[in-house]
Amino acid sequence: MRFLFLLSILSTLVLSNSDCQSKKATEKMKGKLEIAGICSNYTIRVLEGNPGTNAVEENWTDETTGKKYADVFRLENPCDFPATIKQGDEFYFVIDSTSRPPCTVCLAYYPTPAKKLPIKVIP
Repeated sequence: MRFLFLLSILSTLVLSNSDCQSKKATEKMKGKLEIAGICSNYTIRVLEGNPGTNAVEENWTDETTGKKYADVFRLENPCDFPATIKQGDEFYFVIDSTSRPPCTVCLAYYPTPAKKLPIKVIP
C-alpha cells in the first residue's frame, strides 16, 4: 500500500515537471537579429519572453566592434534560420530542441556569445 502511494506521488511529480518544461519550450518569444556574421555566426537578442534561467548572455561585447549587447545568444541551428530575416529584423520564435540532420556551414570566424539556443522562427 505504501509503495503504491509513493509511486503515485512520484508519477505526479514527474508528469507535472515535464508539463512545465514543455510549456516553457513552446513559449513564443520576440527576438532581433543583432549580428548576421559571416558563415551564419548569428547573434540574436531576446526582446520579449523568457528563454529560461541562464539561457542567454546578460551582457556580451562584440570583440570586433566593441559594441555591448544584453540578453543575447548564438543561433545553434543556422541551417534552419530563414534567409529572409536580415540583420536588424525582429521576429517571433520558440525554442525547438527537436533532432535535426547535420548542418554544414563554412568555418570562418566571427565572434558570438558563448550561450546558444536552437530556435524555430514562427509567423
